[in-house]
Amino acid sequence: MPEADEQDHRGHPSFRVRGRIFGTLWPAERRAVLKLPLDIQAGLVGGEPNAFSLNPWSRQGWTNVHLRHVSASQFKTLILEAWSQVAPRALVKARRD
Repeated sequence: MPEADEQDHRGHPSFRVRGRIFGTLWPAERRAVLKLPLDIQAGLVGGEPNAFSLNPWSRQGWTNVHLRHVSASQFKTLILEAWSQVAPRALVKARRD
């Protein structure tokens, strides 16, 4: 993803674009937390509760992704969606064009 980089966030890897976090990784728990649109979050949590769950920051779209229960292709799609939530609109548009 354009301009994405990895930085520490309270002892865990975080992934950012221009300083804004779009995901974190919790390796010991085999879990990621991604910033997703609330409608997508609701569909995932309601449809696949073993794979997706809520956390204290879920009102802002932060969604737990239990990595044992998602495919690599599904996770890639969700990471791109999370990146799109925080990346500048011009950067998102340029990636799609």
